[in-house]
Amino acid sequence: MTRRRPRVQVAIAGRGRCGRATARIARTVGREVAAAGAILVCGGRGGVMAAAAAGARAGGGIVVGILPSADPRSGNPHLTVRVPTGLGHARNALVAAAGDALIALDGAFGTMSEVAFARVLGRPVVTLGAWRDLPGVVAVRTPREAVRTALALARR
Repeated sequence: MTRRRPRVQVAIAGRGRCGRATARIARTVGREVAAAGAILVCGGRGGVMAAAAAGARAGGGIVVGILPSADPRSGNPHLTVRVPTGLGHARNALVAAAGDALIALDGAFGTMSEVAFARVLGRPVVTLGAWRDLPGVVAVRTPREAVRTALALARR
């Protein structure tokens, strides 16, 4: 029996509320993740998470939402798999751990914590439009470049 290599999982981090421009970028990231055959992992709520999930689902991809509440209904409607945790912000560690790489968009302390957890866990972090000055992250300019870089780093 040949053993199949598991699909790469790409986590995305960003604000729970975002403007149109950031949502457009997040949707494109989600579509690119799906087009690459990878699984998108997110915090399962609104803003960047919902936009990326919508993009991935529109592209036929799988989206895993790691929810802060214990209620599976609290996730956005674009999730394929809902993981209710009841952990609040502590679930950020799970989002970072579930990704073979993490793409970080504009965000606040929750996003920063996901970036930090990913680095502590040895996961590569790609930043798109934010967090460029943090040590150990790779800054890129476009959603396509973000996904390509994340996938390349995850496969190393």
